[in-house]
Amino acid sequence: EHAYIKGVNKLKNLTINSSEVAYTQIGEGCELVNGIIGYGCRIFYGVKAVRFVLSSFSQLKYGARLINSFLGDNSTISCCEVLNSLLFPAHEQHHNNSFLCASLIKGQSNMAAGATVGSNHNSRAADGEIIAGRGFWPGLCVSLKHNSKFASYTLIVKGDFLHELDIRIPFSLVSNDTVKDQLVLLPGYWFMYNMYALMRNTSKFTARDKRQFKNQYIEYDVLAPDTVNEIFTGLAEIEIAVGHATLAQDAAHTKGHTASLRHAGKVLLEAPEKLNKQPVLMQGVECSKRQVVLAKPQEAYHLFKRMIRYHGALALVGYLKDHSMTELLHYIADNKAISREAFENIGGQLVPVVQVEALLASVKDGSISTWDEMHTQYHQWSDRYLTDKFNHALAALAEVTETALASWDKNFIQQLLQESLSTRAWICEESFNSRSKDYENPFKLMVYESMEEMEEVVGSLSDNAFINSERKAFEQYKAAVEPLLQ
Repeated sequence: EHAYIKGVNKLKNLTINSSEVAYTQIGEGCELVNGIIGYGCRIFYGVKAVRFVLSSFSQLKYGARLINSFLGDNSTISCCEVLNSLLFPAHEQHHNNSFLCASLIKGQSNMAAGATVGSNHNSRAADGEIIAGRGFWPGLCVSLKHNSKFASYTLIVKGDFLHELDIRIPFSLVSNDTVKDQLVLLPGYWFMYNMYALMRNTSKFTARDKRQFKNQYIEYDVLAPDTVNEIFTGLAEIEIAVGHATLAQDAAHTKGHTASLRHAGKVLLEAPEKLNKQPVLMQGVECSKRQVVLAKPQEAYHLFKRMIRYHGALALVGYLKDHSMTELLHYIADNKAISREAFENIGGQLVPVVQVEALLASVKDGSISTWDEMHTQYHQWSDRYLTDKFNHALAALAEVTETALASWDKNFIQQLLQESLSTRAWICEESFNSRSKDYENPFKLMVYESMEEMEEVVGSLSDNAFINSERKAFEQYKAAVEPLLQ
């Protein structure tokens, strides 16, 4: 119903979903074969799609080619060729010289012009796969090799990466130092240098979610069970790398003694003194013999811990909006045995791994035998996700503060909330600072006659909608927290 189809070259064996409130458009020059098209999609101007699934409110345009692939909700592919790929919601890919092949990209991603992520001619063997967590952003003309894997919110600097990569620390900047011929990994880059873009992600993707029937809870928050778990992995990786750098002369501690390395690294990282300037190297990151340098490990280590505590405090404040402090303490006492669970990203929906494994077991033993039963399970996961997320935040707080849930009291919670206020203020200020660099950079200004002309074109900093909304959100958070501190 209400579908708009005009000037197509070929439509064959398609399911096209459309309704009055979410109508699908298919326009000039398109050739679509063997596909399923969701509600509210836009497909126009010479698109070629074969053996594909296009989820709701996604777009293919300007000669895009989508073959043997799945594209998640609220995504756009313009001009590009995408083969044999599984792309989760809020994926953005533009420019005619981009390319994807045999990739699993887990959403909220942005493919820059010329990025070659996957190729069918980069190995003696059959193709492998590129797997990337949420927020994946390969820069201009980045070339990657199968097999490679990237933690959430990995930003890759322009360049050719000739070897397989395993980036296990999230929110990292990955770059080639061509002078020294080494790979450089800067953990926590987004928090340190581009808070504006990072924090804008949550509101941006939420606003773009045009689904009329939101039967799946798609997670858009930067800090969520998947990314918090990856931060814990990052903390361990940093501890091991620093410990290895410290005990490098002691062979007994550097071979198969991970616990000793972590302990030594943790002691140094948590000491008030700054680390000495000897390089901190990482192992098992790149399939090559060259060095992988870990930049600013101490700064990233403390920043990661601060963000975990902040994420947990947000969860506590959310609970206390509808419950008393006494009720919160009772809930914690009743759930003091919870532990931090592993979560899997299932098409943009986060689910505890144990629940996913239980579903797969039910399919294998036949107790779930239809797609309707399968989808019902997904909806049940969505219904209880916020509880799972809250419990995960509590367990993460207990772990990062090294304070068992059983010993939490009102004073401990108030200390966390007090710290969260300063962290929220810092996030707000850093969002402004990272955006203001564009206005202070003389090279940005030089193509305009004056600052007034630049502001006329790009907008003034004082009128920036996101920065103003962040300041308003901080004041609202402050108003919610301060009564809890009394």
